Amino acid sequence: MVTQRHLRHVGKGCLAAFDANLYSVPARKVRPRQLVEIRATKSQVSLHSTVPDTGGQTLLAVHLRAVGRGARIVDETHWDGLPTGVGRRVTTGDALPSSRRGQAAGPQAGPLQALLNRAAAANVEVGRRPLSVYDELTGTRAFTANSATKEAR
Repeated sequence: MVTQRHLRHVGKGCLAAFDANLYSVPARKVRPRQLVEIRATKSQVSLHSTVPDTGGQTLLAVHLRAVGRGARIVDETHWDGLPTGVGRRVTTGDALPSSRRGQAAGPQAGPLQALLNRAAAANVEVGRRPLSVYDELTGTRAFTANSATKEAR
């Protein structure tokens, strides 16, 4: 039996990439960016730790080999131990705060305004000043349409 052997990093979602597919490993047995060894035959893919556990075992998971590309082969029990989002602030997008100018973000506001209204930065007041202040600070003068004609004379 021919076996391909490769080293791959585990992603944050406890998935390791092999042959353009993703295969899950148990979250409680690995950490993100950990190297795992993939041993692949024609019909199955087994994922092994590069360091044996206290019992001397290296096998983390065994999956049927995916046919094609772009598949996610996941054993849902492998995700036990990953954060679920409970107790953390998450955005559901249900209720949008009103815009900073006191106008409700209705359908006419568009998706960009809705996104800005949800962001904390939308509540920061920004100072406003004329552009001539920047010209004065940089030592340049303001551009006028007839300044070029005055210099040409």
